[in-house]
Amino acid sequence: MALTLLLFGLLSDTFLAALVGLIGARRRIGFGWTFFFSVLLTPFIGLIICLLSEPLPPGDRNWGCLGSILAMVTITLLVFLFIAILAAL
Repeated sequence: MALTLLLFGLLSDTFLAALVGLIGARRRIGFGWTFFFSVLLTPFIGLIICLLSEPLPPGDRNWGCLGSILAMVTITLLVFLFIAILAAL
């Protein structure tokens, strides 16, 4: 039961961090830094940091390579964690 709650918490936290990162893609801070702060702190604090940065002109997005790298590493680690938890059951 505890492993299921831990897995649910990690997956929901990462999902919320990715949503906050998408908001950050339209701001000067960019997707990568917003995602990083959301995972490191909490998605709520990441959202506050994101909203404090300046918005980009309409139609522009700031993904940056950091965003792609962080997203891929986080998703890969979550998949390995999920497989490890399923193997332990």
